[in-house]
Amino acid sequence: MSARGEATRTRLLTAALDLIPEVGWGAVSTRAVAERAGLNPALVHYHFPTVADLLTTAALDFCRSFGSSWLDHLDGADLPADLPADLPADLPAGLTRLITQLDAHPADAPASRLMSEIVLAAPRHPALRTGLAAVVADLRARLADWLRAGGAADPEATAALALAAIEGIALHRAIGAALDTTTYAEALIRTV
Repeated sequence: MSARGEATRTRLLTAALDLIPEVGWGAVSTRAVAERAGLNPALVHYHFPTVADLLTTAALDFCRSFGSSWLDHLDGADLPADLPADLPADLPAGLTRLITQLDAHPADAPASRLMSEIVLAAPRHPALRTGLAAVVADLRARLADWLRAGGAADPEATAALALAAIEGIALHRAIGAALDTTTYAEALIRTV
C-alpha cells in the first residue's frame, strides 16, 4: 500500500475509534466516518469491505496496543503519578500497579467508553469476538509468564483470574458501581 493509502487508512481507523464512544458501535456509519476523517465516503469501502470490518480492525488494533502498554505497568514502566516509583517489581506490587492503573482511565473517558462498546459489540460480531479472544489469550499468556517468573504457584489460572477481575472492575467502573482500586488489588493479592 502506498504511503498515501496508508495515511488514508489510518485516518479512517482513527475516525472510527473517535466515533464509537461518541455514538455507539451500532450508530457508526460510512458517512460519519468519512466526515470525521475529512474524506470521500467511497474511500471507506475502498479500504474496508464493510463498516463492521472497519470497526473491527480499529477496535482490535486499539485493544492490542492498549493491552500491551497496560501490561507494561507490571514492572513499573510508566507508573501513574500518584504511585511511588520505587515499588519493587514483585508480584504484589506489579498486580497493584496493574489494577490501580485503572484510575488513570475515568469511566467517562473516551477510551473507557470505547472499551465498553467493544465488549458489548463482540457477541454480535464474530470477527470481533474471535479477535478479542486472541487478544485476551495473548495478554493472559504474557501475564502468566510474568507471574511464573515471580514464583506464582499456578500462573495460568492466576493470570486468567487477574484479567477477568480487572475487566470486571473496569465494567463496574463504567456503571459507577466499583470500589476503590486498592481494595480490589489487596483482595486479588490475598488470593495469589
